[in-house]
Amino acid sequence: MVDFDVVELPEADHVAVGEDAPDFTRPLVGDEYWSDTALSDLDGPIALVFFPMDGAFPATYVWNEIRDRGWGHGDTDDVTVVGVSVSTPYEHKTFIEEREMDYELFSDPSAEVAEQYGAIHDLDGMTGIREHRPAVFLLDEDHTVEYAWVAAEWPEFPDYDEVEAQIERL
Repeated sequence: MVDFDVVELPEADHVAVGEDAPDFTRPLVGDEYWSDTALSDLDGPIALVFFPMDGAFPATYVWNEIRDRGWGHGDTDDVTVVGVSVSTPYEHKTFIEEREMDYELFSDPSAEVAEQYGAIHDLDGMTGIREHRPAVFLLDEDHTVEYAWVAAEWPEFPDYDEVEAQIERL
């Protein structure tokens, strides 16, 4: 039995297939250090994964699934998998260690990147508090969007099998 409310989110005006992925620069956090990095500095193809703040159950669920499926490793090693959320670099470093993840995460506390991509969620009853909706954007070598999925309700998760199939086509 579900012990939380499922909330329908307003329609997302997100970056669409065929569009150029908006570039941004944010701290990119790995298991050892972080540094300001532009999305355009990363080699494609890229799986850009938006998720709620570290520690929220959807973030844990999304990254456990990606880690367990080995995205960016093995059969899908041609894709660079990076995440982006409102969490700080310090929170990301802890999250990466706790989840035993071999992925890097962009820190976007202002949620401006989520707004650029149309993956923003204004939290009900909390004026000025925003987080990232779960979303996946697959970018080719030129950073053109080849696949886009943005959650329409909270919580909602991508169809991981569908995303994997799309990754294999990149």
